[in-house]
Amino acid sequence: MKTLRNILQEVEVLQLTGNADQSVAGLAIDSRKVKSGFLFAAIVGWQQDGHQYINTAIANGATVVLCSTLPSTLEEAVTYVLVKNTSEALAIVANEFFNHPSAAVKLVGVTGTNGKTTVATLLFQLFTALGYKCGLISTVKNLIGDEAYTAEHTTPDAISLNGLMRTMVDAGCTHVFMECSSHAIHQHRITGLHFDGALFTNITHDHLDYHKTFDEYIRVKKAFFDGLSADAFAISNADDKRGTIMLQNCNGRRLMYALKTAADFKGKIVENNLTGLIMDINGKEVHFRMIGEFNAYNLLAVYGAAVNLGEDADQVLAVLSNLHGAEGRFDYTVSANEKVIGIVDYAHTPDALLNVLATIKKLQQGNEQVITVVGCGGDRDKTKRPLMAAAACEYSTKAILTSDNPRTEDPQEILNDMLRDMKSEHKRKCVVIADRREAIRTAIMLSQPGDIILVAGKGHEKYQDINGVKHHFDDKEELINNFQELSK
Repeated sequence: MKTLRNILQEVEVLQLTGNADQSVAGLAIDSRKVKSGFLFAAIVGWQQDGHQYINTAIANGATVVLCSTLPSTLEEAVTYVLVKNTSEALAIVANEFFNHPSAAVKLVGVTGTNGKTTVATLLFQLFTALGYKCGLISTVKNLIGDEAYTAEHTTPDAISLNGLMRTMVDAGCTHVFMECSSHAIHQHRITGLHFDGALFTNITHDHLDYHKTFDEYIRVKKAFFDGLSADAFAISNADDKRGTIMLQNCNGRRLMYALKTAADFKGKIVENNLTGLIMDINGKEVHFRMIGEFNAYNLLAVYGAAVNLGEDADQVLAVLSNLHGAEGRFDYTVSANEKVIGIVDYAHTPDALLNVLATIKKLQQGNEQVITVVGCGGDRDKTKRPLMAAAACEYSTKAILTSDNPRTEDPQEILNDMLRDMKSEHKRKCVVIADRREAIRTAIMLSQPGDIILVAGKGHEKYQDINGVKHHFDDKEELINNFQELSK
């Protein structure tokens, strides 16, 4: 068991009141999870301030309190550690407490607005197929080899993250691939980790409810690359207009991938249809099972990372050609008799939705209808709501606006935001059905043989969040069940 002095050695402590040589039994940011001998970190969060729960944590057995503001009354039996930023200090403490797990593996982080899950999942699948035992930390699931752990957030809190990585190391993992969300970067959840490589996919408007401005969102993403060590590699998308910005001031090896401009990892789409992609990558032509231009970018990013991790380029391409990507990302099924194509995708930003619809347009072989079912999440960025509706209407034959995860908002108010300032020609294409199950059923009833139905926004999720309660709901399951009814 480590002492407090041990785990504070890399932390800039402003004031320490109490015993620095006591043992620390565990770490917690939730006062309800505190046990005897624990260190409780009072995190100033987006919605709550952990300093309000210091007394509860002490009552539950905390003997150390890490905080950025000292309580007015100090308990004699408790040691108080005052720091400037509790979140940043906790990440360093957690890293030390769990014996620097990130330094014991090849750790690659993936950031960007869209594509993080697919890239991280492909890397996990690729290196597993190459014979390594790997860990995956993603929106969809956390994996240690073939053992799955539920993912509550895109990137876990600093304690859970370091604990999970320690479990991965102890289980024999040599490589770990993780999504690094902007929230996680800003909240210092990944501070102190040793990254061997970092990937940037793209950046579009998202999470402005949290970051407030697009410039701040970009700055936070860039901070991930700014913090890399000189022995790490950083690979960015040269076709994204902020791709080069991400690598400015980066100390690591700076590399680029692209379809449209010169790059270290240069790709060209030769064919793109429902059987997959044929691409030329750095002069080698390869057939991939994955579909769409956005997946061409994802494959290039993965290829670049694998080569920089020392793998043979030809072998990497051979294995990649057989991989399928992440659940709920352009995940399609076909009805038995009518051959209606149903596609489930996580696209929940205007740019992601446009990318998916652009891919579908390229797959069309005639005059098939494209029917899009889409909603917007509650308690999230409201500025993207009318943009999501406009994208769906502009590039679909018919758009059905519906509920996503309303959370604590009224679904109708969310739909009203989506309809705000809608063009008259878009209104003629648009149907509003608040009940998501009914919206999907209606899309299938409106379809003709060979049509394409896109159900966007939730992807892999198996629930619908309504007033804090998660009700079972699976977009792909709904499509399959309705297709079976249609075929009877």
